Amino acid sequence: MKKSMLILSILVFSCSVISSFTYPQNETSKVSNKYTPQQVEKGKYLVEIMGCRDCHSPKVMTAQGPASDMSKDLSGHPASMPVGKINKESLKEWVLFNMMNTAAVGPWGVSFSANLTSDATGIGTWSEEQFIIALTEGKSKGIRSARPLLPPMPWQNYVNIKKEDAVAMFAYLKSTKPVNNVVPQPISPDKL
Repeated sequence: MKKSMLILSILVFSCSVISSFTYPQNETSKVSNKYTPQQVEKGKYLVEIMGCRDCHSPKVMTAQGPASDMSKDLSGHPASMPVGKINKESLKEWVLFNMMNTAAVGPWGVSFSANLTSDATGIGTWSEEQFIIALTEGKSKGIRSARPLLPPMPWQNYVNIKKEDAVAMFAYLKSTKPVNNVVPQPISPDKL
C-alpha cells in the first residue's frame, strides 16, 4: 500500500511539473472582475495611441501599404516566420526591420516583438506587477533578474507612466483575444 501511494504521489507530481511547461492551446480570454470596463477602455485607448500595434502586430499588405493583421492582433513576431539573410556590414551604420515590423536587427543582434495577447504564450499568465516591471524597468517577462528588453522596445519612454495608466493597459491586454504564438528568442550578434 505504501509503495503504491508513493508511486501515485510521484506520478501526480511528475504530471503537474510536465503540465507547467506546456501552453494551453485555446485559453479563453478572461479579465478579472478587479478591472472595470472603464479601465479596459482606457487601456485600449492607451495601447492604440502609444503605437503598440506598430511592432507587436503582424502585418498584411493592403492598397495603402502594410496594416495590422487584426486576426493576429498584438501577437508579436510570428513564430513561423524565419529571419532573412542579414548583411552584417549594414549593421555598422543601420538598424533594420523586417517587412512586418515585428523583428529588428542591429548591433545587439535580432530582437522580436513579444506576444501581448491574453494567451499563455503572451501575457496571459503574467501578474500586473510583472507587466509594470517590463514596461517601466525594461525587464523580460517582468522579472527583475531577467535579461533586459532589447531595442527597439522604447521602455525608457514609459519609466514615469502613471501606475493607473499601466494598470489600464494591462487590463485591456488581458481582455484581448488569445493568440497562441511562441515568439522566438533573441539572436545574439555572434549568431548572425
